Amino acid sequence: MDKKDYLVHESSYIDEPCHIGKGTKIWHFSHIMKGCYIGENCNIGQNVVISPNVKIGNNVKIQNNVSVYTGVICEDDVFLGPSCVFTNVINPRSFIVRKDEYKTTLIKKGASIGANATIVCGKVIGRYAFVGAGSVVTKDVPDYALVVGNPAKIIGYVCECGEKLAKKEHKYICISCNKEYQKKNNSIYPKGE
Repeated sequence: MDKKDYLVHESSYIDEPCHIGKGTKIWHFSHIMKGCYIGENCNIGQNVVISPNVKIGNNVKIQNNVSVYTGVICEDDVFLGPSCVFTNVINPRSFIVRKDEYKTTLIKKGASIGANATIVCGKVIGRYAFVGAGSVVTKDVPDYALVVGNPAKIIGYVCECGEKLAKKEHKYICISCNKEYQKKNNSIYPKGE
């Protein structure tokens, strides 16, 4: 483990080896298991479990009561809301060992997952996408998409700042920061990208 330039509450456990980046804070009753990589300036809330070999980018916020299972990858600037749920096996049975069947779930840069949302394993949550509280994600979520419900469906698009985009003619505009987006091939992109 690196020199301790991060904070770990005395009630939490960090298994070795793992990497915890500078400025990261790990709060009460959390458990970071071996082989994890946690980037810089992350905030790991109370009662969080990060399973072996999970990769967490920089500036990731994981709220209370989240279990991040093996196979989950969070890129930089991801937000995981309180009690959101990940899975890593499609068809679990307690009497069948399926560790060689873990699926990869990728949460791309800047995405937010709301409280109590469930992400079925093997899916990709796109850049800056927003999964509404209590939603159940059963398929990939495109970049900048706003999805809600069970199963989660696209109801709009969001800006990098998190505000819903307004559609004006053939473009989308953030009513908060005025950033413009365009739709190409059924995907939303910042203007000029």
